[in-house]
Amino acid sequence: MTLIAEIFSQGAEIVSGQTVDTNAAWLSQQLAELGFTLKRHTAVGDDLQDLAELFGEIAGRADCCICTGGLGPTCDDLTAEAVSAASGLPLEFDAAAFAAIQAYYARRQRAMPEANRKQALLPAGAVRIDNRFGTAPGFALRFRRCWFVFLPGVPFEMKQMFGDWVRTDLLQRFALRPDTLVTLRCIGLGESAIQQKLESLALPPGVVLGFRAAADEVQAKLLFPADFSEVERRRIAAEAAARIGDCVFAVDGLPDIKGDLVAVVDAALAAGTHSLAILETASHGLLAAKCLGRQWLKHAELRLHNETAGTDQQCASHAATLARELQAERQTDFALVQLYRVGSGRFDDKDGGIVLYNALATPQGVVSRQSTAHGAGIHKQNQAALLALDLLRRYFQNSCL
Repeated sequence: MTLIAEIFSQGAEIVSGQTVDTNAAWLSQQLAELGFTLKRHTAVGDDLQDLAELFGEIAGRADCCICTGGLGPTCDDLTAEAVSAASGLPLEFDAAAFAAIQAYYARRQRAMPEANRKQALLPAGAVRIDNRFGTAPGFALRFRRCWFVFLPGVPFEMKQMFGDWVRTDLLQRFALRPDTLVTLRCIGLGESAIQQKLESLALPPGVVLGFRAAADEVQAKLLFPADFSEVERRRIAAEAAARIGDCVFAVDGLPDIKGDLVAVVDAALAAGTHSLAILETASHGLLAAKCLGRQWLKHAELRLHNETAGTDQQCASHAATLARELQAERQTDFALVQLYRVGSGRFDDKDGGIVLYNALATPQGVVSRQSTAHGAGIHKQNQAALLALDLLRRYFQNSCL
C-alpha cells in the first residue's frame, strides 16, 4: 500500500524568497527513508484563508503532512488559527505548553512577553509536541484522511522535535515498508565518469540507479525495493563500489564505512588516537576549518599565495620534504602538506586549473598524490581542502597507495 505524504511550508519569507526552504528538503528525505511516497511541496504566505483552504485540500488527498512555520507569538503566525478554521476544532489553552514557555524565559532570566501566551493555544484534541530548544510547541492531529504534524520553522528546533517525537510516532502509526537506499559517496570523479564505470552493471528488476552531484562529493545511488534480499543488496553495492574504484570513500545504507569525508577521516584518526599537523596553501584555511574542533588536529599553518614552482616531480618532492619537516617539528603522528601550481591564468580564473601536490608524512614514510582542481576560485579552494583530506582517507583505507 502506497502511503502519500506532503510537505507544507508557511510564511511570507518563504514565498517571497527571503528565506530558502531547507526544511522541506530535509523532511522529504526523512519521510522517504521511512517509506512514504512524497507527492507535493507547498508553500503559502501569511494569509488565514489561503492556509485554511490548503489544509482542507491536503486533508482529503494525503495520508501524512508535515507542516513547518507559523507557530510563533506574533500576529503573522497563523497556523493554529488556520487549522481551527479548517477543521472546526476550537483552540484551547494548554497549561503544560504555557508552563514550558514560561520556564524557557525563566532559565534565561527574562520576562515572558504576553504575546507568547498565544503559543499555548492548540486545537482541541491535538497532541502536543514539546520543544526543548524554543518557545513554540508543536502539535499533531488527524483531520479527515490525513495525520498532520505541525513543527516550528526554525530548522534546528524542527529537526530536534522530529527526532525526539515525530519519527517514532510515524513508525508506530503507519505500516511503513521503506525501500533501502544505498549511496556510494565518491570524490575525484564526475557523474558522467561514474556512470560510465557502472554502465555494464546488471541490475535486477526494481533496483534503480541514480546520481547526484554535490559541492563536496558525487553520489551513485542504488534504490532497492523493501523486500529485496539483504545478501543480494550487499553484493550489488560491493560490485558497484569495486567498479568505481578507490574514489568511493563511504557507503551509506549499509552498516559499514559511512558519513561524509571529514567524518570518515575523523573516525580513522580518532580510533588510533593519532595526531595531525597540516600546512595548507590553495585551500586558504578551509582545510583547517573542516577539521575544526577535532582533538587530533594539533597544528594548522596557512601560507597565503605560496605557489610552488618547478616540474611535477620537483613540486611533489618539495611537498614531501615539507611534510617530513613538519612531522618532526610538531612531533605528530601525521603531517599533511598541500602545495599548488597555477597553470595558465590566475587562481580565480574559472576557466583555468591548478595542480595540487599533497604529501602525507606517516609513521612508515611519506605518501603523495597529485591532482587537479578547476572552476571558480571558491570551488578550487574547496576541492583543494577535500583532496588533501582524501589523501588521509586513502592512507587509512589502503586504497592504491
